[in-house]
Amino acid sequence: MKKTATTTGESPSSESPARLIDAKIEELGDWRGKTLSQIRALIRQADPEVVEEWKWRGVPVWSHAGIICTGETYKSVVKLTFAKGASLEDPSALFNSSLEGNTRRAIDLHEGDDIDQDAFKALIRAAMALNGASAR
Repeated sequence: MKKTATTTGESPSSESPARLIDAKIEELGDWRGKTLSQIRALIRQADPEVVEEWKWRGVPVWSHAGIICTGETYKSVVKLTFAKGASLEDPSALFNSSLEGNTRRAIDLHEGDDIDQDAFKALIRAAMALNGASAR
């Protein structure tokens, strides 16, 4: 069963984070919404127990024993920021943004970009495992 968390960083909402993410995807109505929907599905496939959250006034967040990644949308990019990305192995070189920091790493997806689904799911599982190891 998929779990959801309450909203954080905004006034309380009666809507679940999952519904807020659904609404965001629908509101975008373009390639960004389709990309965010595809990413969300891949995250759920990689971690069926992922917790969906809605933070920072409208950012979808996926967590499991800590934040795995966020899904920010901008005019020309969908940015997937991994909270502990600098500590993750990335043999498929999916990370292409925020490479200079000591903690986070990001994947910027532009219109028409394809993502290696197997490599992305492996990255999600690695982030989940890292969070689990840190929680002990």
